[in-house]
Amino acid sequence: MPRAATIRSLADIAEDQWGLFTRQQAESTGMAWTTLARAAKHGIAERVTHGVYRLRGTPADEHRATRAAWLQLAPDIMVWDRSIGQGVACRWTAAAIYGLGSNRLWSAGVHQFTLPVRRQTRRADVRLYRAVLSDRDCARVGGLLVTRPGRIISDLLHDGEDLAIVAQLVADALREAKTSAQDMAAAIASHAAWFGFAEHDGQSLLDWLLHQAPQRQPQRSWPSSMDSGKCEATSTGQHYLLVHTAESNLDDRKRTTIRLTTVMREGPPRRATRRQQPSRSS
Repeated sequence: MPRAATIRSLADIAEDQWGLFTRQQAESTGMAWTTLARAAKHGIAERVTHGVYRLRGTPADEHRATRAAWLQLAPDIMVWDRSIGQGVACRWTAAAIYGLGSNRLWSAGVHQFTLPVRRQTRRADVRLYRAVLSDRDCARVGGLLVTRPGRIISDLLHDGEDLAIVAQLVADALREAKTSAQDMAAAIASHAAWFGFAEHDGQSLLDWLLHQAPQRQPQRSWPSSMDSGKCEATSTGQHYLLVHTAESNLDDRKRTTIRLTTVMREGPPRRATRRQQPSRSS
């Protein structure tokens, strides 16, 4: 078993790296790789991917696989010492870190990173891109280096991704204040001429993309005309609250009566029957 002092050193590293550490980082504490293997065998550490481990007892999160893949790019360097040159999460991976779009829009299982030099990987679920990024292209989100929303959109436009999906990401980034319209327009200005706008007219391209974004369906709220009613009894002693007896126009095509049931039960439980609403024409 590893010494307690070694475990504490690993815990200090993992604490600032989402509970993760690499084999090289473990060796920097004086731990031999055979000791690390025994730690994994005895359940002290869990192997996440080749050369990357999670210290048992640390919480897992949805981006653990991406973070482990990022650690693999420069396994000797601690998270807090990393720079753009060691790799930056980009494109769909960066969008996922920001929470833009939805799970179905992200390239499932593929981790995308940008590096300043050409590099290859044997991992089928990691894709590396070559580009020289500046500080204005990147940010730290939860300790992970990622491209900013403007650069995400610029890269996706360059890759020829589905414009409806890209437009949705643009709208989400602005709606959720992940970036400003001015910064977004500046980041995508180089693509304006390709879409038929004046050269470097990023604002016109941004306006066009926002027009292409799918409209989100507004959340349906209960009609304001609903008034609470009295409690009425059934033959079994079951009570229900009559919320609304008049018809309410919930949409432009159907008129629906809404009743809220099962506020209080006094009799034996009964399976409530729900009135089936007419199907909405597509």
